[in-house]
Amino acid sequence: MDAALFDNLRLEVRRGAVVVAVLAALRNEQYGYTLRKALAEHGLEIDEGTLYPLLRRLETQGLLVSEWREEEKRNKRFYRLSADGAEMLKQLLAEWKSIDTSLTGILKEKRRGASRTVFAGG
Repeated sequence: MDAALFDNLRLEVRRGAVVVAVLAALRNEQYGYTLRKALAEHGLEIDEGTLYPLLRRLETQGLLVSEWREEEKRNKRFYRLSADGAEMLKQLLAEWKSIDTSLTGILKEKRRGASRTVFAGG
């Protein structure tokens, strides 16, 4: 198997998942470091060079709001979902569930008359 091809395709799959995960995690206000930590605790490692540009883009799109505050004698930028972000998350989760249902059905299809599961993931 071509490792470089796998890495490229894996990044494509993760890209959309990361957006949904960030929006979901920011239903509760957090700053960047705690957000990275929370995502990593759920098995979704994101480096700073990916996370912070994503946060800025989501804020520019009106899906997040942010505020600078001093905490523990340091200025930190706190992010949270906006009203539009909450609606977008709801729509994206519905789409995610629809895709998951379709993919699960495709993977369980009978092949050549024999009943077998193609993929037995999670």
